[in-house]
Amino acid sequence: MKPEQTSTVVPFPAHVAPAVADEDTASIIAVLQDQLALAREGRLRSVAVVSVSADGEAIGTQWSCKGNDISSLIGKLTVLSHDLMAARR
Repeated sequence: MKPEQTSTVVPFPAHVAPAVADEDTASIIAVLQDQLALAREGRLRSVAVVSVSADGEAIGTQWSCKGNDISSLIGKLTVLSHDLMAARR
């Protein structure tokens, strides 16, 4: 950069809307933060997540795991997803 040029660093994201703080949102954030802390410490080998949309209509699954954990995680996610759907009725 030439001496006469200036640069402005804009933090990303430039604007963050305030989060709606309710008990459910706080609970989700706490669970995720606990898992992140364990991952950063190297204490996790695999993670599986079942997510339910705010309107309760969509259920999704995600996982990150070692190859030999995949079958077990998929089975557990399937059972958990079915349990969640049954509880919704």
